[in-house]
Amino acid sequence: MSGNGARGIALAAAAVLLAACGGSGGGGGSSSGGGVNVAFLPKQVNNPYFDTAASGGQEAAKELGGQFKQVGPSEASGSAQVPYIQTLTQQHVGAIVVSADDPDAIAPALKQAMQKGIKVVGYDSSPATDARNVFVNQADSKDIGEIQVKMICEEIPGCAGEVGIVSATSTATNQNAWIDFMQKAIQSNSQYANLKLVKTVYGNDDPQTSVTVTQGLLQSYPNLKGIISPTSVGIVAAAQVLEQTGRAGKVALTGLGTPNSMKQYVKDGTAREFALWNVKDLGYLSYYVAALMAQGKLGGKQGDKFTAGRLGSYTIGQGGVVLLGPPFVFKADNIDQFNF
Repeated sequence: MSGNGARGIALAAAAVLLAACGGSGGGGGSSSGGGVNVAFLPKQVNNPYFDTAASGGQEAAKELGGQFKQVGPSEASGSAQVPYIQTLTQQHVGAIVVSADDPDAIAPALKQAMQKGIKVVGYDSSPATDARNVFVNQADSKDIGEIQVKMICEEIPGCAGEVGIVSATSTATNQNAWIDFMQKAIQSNSQYANLKLVKTVYGNDDPQTSVTVTQGLLQSYPNLKGIISPTSVGIVAAAQVLEQTGRAGKVALTGLGTPNSMKQYVKDGTAREFALWNVKDLGYLSYYVAALMAQGKLGGKQGDKFTAGRLGSYTIGQGGVVLLGPPFVFKADNIDQFNF
């Protein structure tokens, strides 16, 4: 586990300016990159969250003199990712950086890539552990789960009542881990004794589907006091539904989102606060890990140390996990400092 936590908070608290996203970008910069070819495969392309991560990957590629490209499906599903993995394997890229929509569904294709000598780095949502070399985790899963419960408790009067969850897909590794830690936090902390998680619905990281399942959640639980949405697409959809139904301010809302997409809802009080991490830095760090592994400069074993450009030094932790840093809470008094 990295000792980079304080640095992560400082970076998250700084204004983030985005480079151009998507497409290909490489060339230039230090020759230390050796022209390594790294491909990013997000759960879904044309998604602001993953485009932001891609801009960090492009920045790292430029510094290292490597190549960058992002490919992926327009719909978030594991089966839709498989053909892209197969194509990248045929192209024999140096490394694949992948956010797993379904860790088991994409595992066979990733294992085939690894057998061909391609390094596989998970980011955002880990593939199966035997189907990747390293996972770059945006923040500790326990911390992410617990901070969302803490925020909804702060927003609900008396920290009491029914709470629903609007998640992404039912198979998403990261979503399920966070929800599990939310449940454990509520069960183990007397402060949350009067909170009750009633149901988790899945919007599949699709805006309209997320709207529909949020509407269904509100209809099924008319006394709902709060919604937690640990996905940048879902939290925006939930905010829209609360405003459209006149329940903004009556049903508390928090979760994980991007500042630009949530700014209006924070300022009008629909969501008082939400959390995330520095998404651009997640892509930046993931590219560095992938490039160093593809060059044979990083083995990927627990205890291995490396330097990732402007982010400084990191250490690979247990299970081949690199931790970017702790989550950051966005509120009305700081959200204008960010642009992503």
